[in-house]
Amino acid sequence: MATQQQELNAAIQLLREHQVRVTPQRQIILKYLVAHHNHPSVETLFHALEDELPNLSMATVYNTLNLFVDLGIVIDLPNDKGGLRYDFYGRPHYHIICENCGKITDVFAPNIAAVEANLNHQTREQTHYLVTSNHVELHGICPECQRKLHIDPEQQGWTQPTK
Repeated sequence: MATQQQELNAAIQLLREHQVRVTPQRQIILKYLVAHHNHPSVETLFHALEDELPNLSMATVYNTLNLFVDLGIVIDLPNDKGGLRYDFYGRPHYHIICENCGKITDVFAPNIAAVEANLNHQTREQTHYLVTSNHVELHGICPECQRKLHIDPEQQGWTQPTK
């Protein structure tokens, strides 16, 4: 498994391969996204970095994230309120989203690339679409909300995770 520094270096190399200047702002935004798995909005990211980069503007964060999405370094995740949250996609993974609080959690499965390839293939076979990207997403209720809502998964007949 790659370290955060290796993931950051690979993302910076991708920027260079696309002749994109590696500015201090881009580097700090990338570093934050690699290190945090909180799927921030533009506003969250801006406020997290404004002390570190006092001259940072909301527009710079927004434009940088859009650039990273265009290059495939970051994916954008629409939320139910019409906004977007962002996720570094250095290692393929899928997401589980809490239906109660909206929390997004990364799930790193060793075979996700094969699952995605199979989904792409099946979709192409059945629809003749040219698949340009995919995003696997599961929905459920996070452990914190289960406690708050007094939900006992066993009483609901839901399966428990195996270890």
